Amino acid sequence: MDSAKVEAITKWPRPTSVTEVRSFLGLAGYYRRFVEGFSRLALPLTKLMRKGEKFIWNEAREKSFEELKQHLVSAPHGKVIAYASRQLKPYEVKWLTHDLELVAVVFALKIWRHYLY
Repeated sequence: MDSAKVEAITKWPRPTSVTEVRSFLGLAGYYRRFVEGFSRLALPLTKLMRKGEKFIWNEAREKSFEELKQHLVSAPHGKVIAYASRQLKPYEVKWLTHDLELVAVVFALKIWRHYLY
């Protein structure tokens, strides 16, 4: 990664509004393929963008913000081609484990279908 981009990410100021959170997540989301567990790391920040959610910056959101910045500027370990993750939809949270495993298989096939054909 370019050193100017690394410096820009490390010096990114703490968001003070939903618009700034959306801007940071837009940048981070572009590189989500290279961050293991991106959805889990970004969850506290994505909750801020829900309709009717008040902007309250707490320890969990600060930790999420700093961890995402650290993962974005650090080199990946090993030789991973790409990561893929997503958050469960509200209705999926109540599903049984074997159903969620099938959802994961379908998700993986959709994401990496170009490797299969």
